[in-house]
Amino acid sequence: MRCRPDLIGRFMVHCSQLQPRSLQDNQATMPFFTQADQDLHYLVRGQGEPVLLIHGLGSSGADWAFQVSALEKSFRVIVPDLPGCGHSELLSQGARIESFATSLWALMDHLQAEQVSIVGFSLGGAVALEMALQRPAAVPRLALINSLASYRIDSFRKWLEARIPATLIPLLGMTRVARLSAARLFPEAWQSQLRERAVSVIGAVSAPTYLGLLKALEAWSCTARLGLLQARTLLLSGEHDYAQPAERSALAIALQASTLTVRGSSHGTPFDSVRATNAGLLAFLTDSSLPAATGWQRDQQLDPMPWPGAGSIAEEHAASYCT
Repeated sequence: MRCRPDLIGRFMVHCSQLQPRSLQDNQATMPFFTQADQDLHYLVRGQGEPVLLIHGLGSSGADWAFQVSALEKSFRVIVPDLPGCGHSELLSQGARIESFATSLWALMDHLQAEQVSIVGFSLGGAVALEMALQRPAAVPRLALINSLASYRIDSFRKWLEARIPATLIPLLGMTRVARLSAARLFPEAWQSQLRERAVSVIGAVSAPTYLGLLKALEAWSCTARLGLLQARTLLLSGEHDYAQPAERSALAIALQASTLTVRGSSHGTPFDSVRATNAGLLAFLTDSSLPAATGWQRDQQLDPMPWPGAGSIAEEHAASYCT
């Protein structure tokens, strides 16, 4: 994939109008990095200690809009699109979590981020863990949101999570499956904005890409290597996440991790529990005490967080267009 110069020019003008200070201070000249002949899209916001945010299955870096707006005030926030996702190049055959981690380390080297704290959500948590195991000394802090150390099918629950989408996508298509997934993520009537956006984002992913990412996730496990991890770790989970509580507890013990469980939240914790997620991440990344447990609850119906608009990384991501 190669970028059209006229579109890149328009992208840079547009982004300079949105966030001139952040882009100039980070000397952003291109939102793409080529590694192993594959173009990887990324955005950088803010200044300070680098923090890498890795998105989940069926999404892109734009999904971190709620968190970037809070973190960019104190950190240099690096937000890539994983291979096959967002504006990055199409997923290659035989994609692996290990190769995703290697690609992101190449990007970190390109950005001269020798030490980087990493936050990963769902699929992104698997990539984050793999990165921290590939270079243990280079990751001082690791935050995993609704993620596990193994997605190999070793329980009936994991079989359902893997096999139901793989069966339904060829039968119903991505748009219908996206509606089912969004309804499960955000079931409340007042979450309609989040639900509609999830349908749009997940439904836009090609079936081969989505299934390829599922396959890569299912083949990955790092449980035998957890002893190599050096990062201080936070496990941030929704009370009603898809993962079984016993598996989450066992992972916390294995990692000697701090834990934060958000009451009422499902799998989409960064979206349905913005305040708790941001407060937890800010405290963890600044080596402060975690918020009091009374604040660990899902956003409320009477005070939902609107999706970030003008000037947000979501808008900047939308402006990053390549053909």
